[in-house]
Amino acid sequence: MSAKIKGATGRRVLVLGGTSEIALEIVGELQSREPRELALVGRDGAALEAVAQRLQADAAMSVSTFVLDALDTDRHGAVIDEALQQLGGADIVIVAVGVLGERAGLPTDVAQAVNTMQVNMVGAGSLLIHAARRLSEAGAGTIVVLSSVAAERPRRANSVYGASKAGLDSLAQALSDELYEQGVRVMVVRPGFVHTRMTTGLDPAPFASTPQTVARTAVAGLESGAQTVWAPGALRWLMLVLKLVPRPVFRRMRK
Repeated sequence: MSAKIKGATGRRVLVLGGTSEIALEIVGELQSREPRELALVGRDGAALEAVAQRLQADAAMSVSTFVLDALDTDRHGAVIDEALQQLGGADIVIVAVGVLGERAGLPTDVAQAVNTMQVNMVGAGSLLIHAARRLSEAGAGTIVVLSSVAAERPRRANSVYGASKAGLDSLAQALSDELYEQGVRVMVVRPGFVHTRMTTGLDPAPFASTPQTVARTAVAGLESGAQTVWAPGALRWLMLVLKLVPRPVFRRMRK
């Protein structure tokens, strides 16, 4: 069975990282096409409830919330099962869990660096695996994984973040191949610098974008059957060039 199914259709949407600005903009783009039934999973219960109220005011068919920390991996399966039971299954799952952490080559705060890797790779990866297993059992569905262009060639300026996203990105790409013939599609979204709460105060990189731009790109990718999308699209060609830059030259790039 081909996994190029459904596109951006399907009313049941599970968001893992339910307060993510980018994920919520993707939900908004989906909602602009047709109302959805939503389940939001995140670590801040009050923030989730505020988001749920806003989405219901925006004509979502229903919104349920579930509190879960990305690092509480022992509960991931049970909470996802509860959310899917509430929804009656999922047509689209958005994995939008991540933290930026310290921007440095050699971190000064080792504990924070370890936390960043645990959240971005172990936590997000665990949620992705659980979601992938549930959709595989159902034989249908689409998973959208928010990665980063930093995953394609981690730079010295963001070594820990880039490495952690590279791990998640690799897992998502491999699962995409594994699940394709089972009717489950995994689409990886690789944004560049995005103006969000997480990047407030940082100098924007070239081709900086907004959550709205990333969301439009992601939904367009869903509709076109893409397996990987870059936001903005020009980053695809920039990263292709950067991956070919010789190591001695790449090493001089401090930002």
